[in-house]
Amino acid sequence: MNHNGRKWYGMAGFLVILLVLAFHCTPVQAAKLPSLNVKGTHLVNSKGKTVQLKGVSTHGLSWYPEYVNQKAFTQMKKKWKINTVRLAVYTAEYNGYCTGDKANRKALERKIDDAVKYADKAGLYIIIDWHILSDGNPRTYEKQSLAFFKKTASKYKNHTNVIYEICNEPNGGTSWSTIKTYAKKVVKAIRSRDKKAVILIGTPNWSQDVDIAADSPLKGYKNLMYTLHFYAGTHGQYLRDKAQAALDKGLPLFVSEFGISDASGNGNLNKSEGANWMKFLRKNKIGYVGWNLSNKAESSALIRQSCRKTSGWSNGNLTPWGKWLLKQFKFS
Repeated sequence: MNHNGRKWYGMAGFLVILLVLAFHCTPVQAAKLPSLNVKGTHLVNSKGKTVQLKGVSTHGLSWYPEYVNQKAFTQMKKKWKINTVRLAVYTAEYNGYCTGDKANRKALERKIDDAVKYADKAGLYIIIDWHILSDGNPRTYEKQSLAFFKKTASKYKNHTNVIYEICNEPNGGTSWSTIKTYAKKVVKAIRSRDKKAVILIGTPNWSQDVDIAADSPLKGYKNLMYTLHFYAGTHGQYLRDKAQAALDKGLPLFVSEFGISDASGNGNLNKSEGANWMKFLRKNKIGYVGWNLSNKAESSALIRQSCRKTSGWSNGNLTPWGKWLLKQFKFS
């Protein structure tokens, strides 16, 4: 009796130790972010309250993958006060998703997987951006895009924080009719897997001609928004007028990329025009994402070229643009 009792207590103690170890070794999962919906021209939460997303975009994941890490995401959420990160998956450039080899595609997909995991833990929304640029016309790699978004939407359909951006900046004279034909196919593909996620659609002329898209938006789907891109060193009041015209027609806008340099992503910063843009975005509750999280030698990079840190940045590690943008995050 006494021997069996000692044996039972020993087993119980062992089980308690296992339970304690399991508790401490199990990763703590962040609570799910509320899903978002498009209502009128705004993003809203489940209670119908307007939500203004604000954040930063990575540079191309093929070239600056090191900035996608848990410490960086957590710091930007807690210290920079952002709520969104955009992942730029270039399609046609060197080592782009459509121009690199199979190993490169797999590496990009793994990096997206990592980013979603880091965003989940940090409490961030994440935009998966099909970053067409030199290809100009989104139909150039339409087949690859359909396959990518079917696969991606199947993976992340249960993640309430994932947003899909289906064509970064259509350009080279690509018409809204062509973009719309492409968008119908890709939106349909995403909706066959993910019924509710917000989808961002690029507009003509490097995502500037939102007023043209407003004349003939996609029909038959909910939770669609249209992207407006600007660089304050090049784009001023005339582009805000186009944006206002689109809003007046009921088109929901989202600024998935912007800066205050010139349109090349380089050159002098125009802070006064940048302030005019921020006033416009805040007035209309339009979400905005600043370009770009890297230490590239250009004025639109957020991190100084001399800085090799991939997280834990101090104010002194930031470029003048980076410092300016952080003030906007903390102001709004």
